[in-house]
Amino acid sequence: IMQTAFFKLANVIPVDDAILYLKDQIKKMFSKKGDKIVNMNFEAVDKTLDNLIEIKYPKAWADAVDTIATSKDEPDFVKNVLRPMVAQQGDKLPVSAFSPDGIFPVATTQYEKRGVAINVPEWIMDNCVQCNQCSMVCPHAAIRPVLLTDIELAKAPKGFETIKTVGKELKGYNFRMQVNTLDCMGCGNCADICPAKKKALVMKPIEFQTEAQVPNHKFAVEVPVRDNLIKRDSIKGSQFCQPLLEFSGACAGCGETPYAKLITQLFGERMIIGNATGCTSIWGGSAPAIPYCVNKDGFGPTWANSLFEDPAEFTYGMFLGALQQRRKLADLVQEACNTKIPKKLKDAMQGWLGNMQDPEGSRKYGDQLKALLPEYKDNPLLSEILDMSKLFTKKSYWIFLGDGAAYDIAYGGIDHVLATGEDINVMVYDTEVYSNTGGQSSKATPTGSVAKFAASGKKTAKKDLGAMLMTYGYVYVASVAMGANKQQLIKALTEAESYNGPSLILGYAPCINHGIKKGMGKSQEEEKLAVQSGYWPLYRYNPLLKAEGENPFMLDSRQPDGSFQEFLAGEVRYASLKQSFPDEAKRLHARLENEFNERYESFKIKADPKSVCDEDKKD
Repeated sequence: IMQTAFFKLANVIPVDDAILYLKDQIKKMFSKKGDKIVNMNFEAVDKTLDNLIEIKYPKAWADAVDTIATSKDEPDFVKNVLRPMVAQQGDKLPVSAFSPDGIFPVATTQYEKRGVAINVPEWIMDNCVQCNQCSMVCPHAAIRPVLLTDIELAKAPKGFETIKTVGKELKGYNFRMQVNTLDCMGCGNCADICPAKKKALVMKPIEFQTEAQVPNHKFAVEVPVRDNLIKRDSIKGSQFCQPLLEFSGACAGCGETPYAKLITQLFGERMIIGNATGCTSIWGGSAPAIPYCVNKDGFGPTWANSLFEDPAEFTYGMFLGALQQRRKLADLVQEACNTKIPKKLKDAMQGWLGNMQDPEGSRKYGDQLKALLPEYKDNPLLSEILDMSKLFTKKSYWIFLGDGAAYDIAYGGIDHVLATGEDINVMVYDTEVYSNTGGQSSKATPTGSVAKFAASGKKTAKKDLGAMLMTYGYVYVASVAMGANKQQLIKALTEAESYNGPSLILGYAPCINHGIKKGMGKSQEEEKLAVQSGYWPLYRYNPLLKAEGENPFMLDSRQPDGSFQEFLAGEVRYASLKQSFPDEAKRLHARLENEFNERYESFKIKADPKSVCDEDKKD
């Protein structure tokens, strides 16, 4: 579009000739993506000429001075660092503007308010079934359920409409699904997956939504988060918990961030994340705006990023350091229990010692100790315990990384750390390519997929990371896909986190590099289709069941429905091979289907070995 406008206005060559050259280049660049994409680009060129409008502007604009808009309510960091950096004036900042230790404060994406969406969801309250699924799938935490008392509702701005809650746990509250229009990316996944017969969310142009919804959102964020009314480990209950990852710079419709956001809703107030370099570090920690945030009590994920190749070792080091500190703390608490101290304090200390490995128990007794210990700060031993009070609550350690790191470059470290048997969780966002660097082939890339370094289709099979790590026998392993089975995902995450040992979660994550023909607004649906077709299996391997004499492997997805080739045809990474190498595409895609069918059959046997024995007896 911009090139067409340039050649029309610059007149360096006849514009008709320029358009011929442009269209020839478009055909060369996009022919592999199919005729539809080529024709859409042709249409964009043609429509540009018909829509060029000259704008007359005052000459004074040439002398205008850029100003950085700030608010009195904004933190100093936002006014003094974030705003100048966003305005491309970061190189003018003095060193003194930054924290000496290099730390950037969290929860700063909320101040960007970019308003980049073309269309945003409008909530149709009469159609809403209050399932909260739209909130769960939102990649940017831009739509959230709100629960209000009648007193709170009376203070709401005009147009802040609610409905009465359903379910005995929420009796007496009013419900609203609030859209944050200025932080929404407009992907449309929320509206697409709405299960109501008549959609409760309809995409509307942002210019007709902002005026009404901005004050509504501003009011909604001041309403207390009510996260203790429904069990957290459910689809509905999890979404009443504050997401501690919000408004990131991830692509519209991103398949990765919904997983990360959900993990923060389940465990975020006590999480420590070691992040590989890749997409997860770019949307997770790009200066100056950080999307990880804290709850009303000031607790949230601690996040740090190391190299592409060592997130496991990096996180393991933090884990071991804290492990030693907590052991020292336990020794001090035990020592204090052996001295003459008030009964109330002793009971709290003994309670903590008995629950120090339990997240809720350690927090409960830890909070009691935090309230009691300041009275005894003159006691050197008790004062030292108080100084270490941040260690009372059991932390949840997570390694975040993509398939390029997990399957390839950082695999050695992942294998080593999981093999130690320590209580560390690994979340792999599997896009099946190196996403952040532009879509290069990885060992997670399946047979017949077109990617950079595999232009004629990858000739080797996808590495089965989950099956490899199940061989240890003591590593919890799960394969999940939010769009296919949300409750299975929550169950896998909670089982993995509560397991006192290593865990690996493989999450299928649709990506712009896949070239989903329906668009990234259908990324959640694409996950569902991947599972139904047999492309991506759902399973859990829980070592605790093995210890109880039960089968530790559970296959959570059904028999493939025969739509495998149809699924491949819906993504450019597979369909483009038919354009460039049709015979090779037919051969490789048939082989891929056979590989994945064999994988599913092997999982069926693993899940129910008895059925195979029964079949052998019949024979």
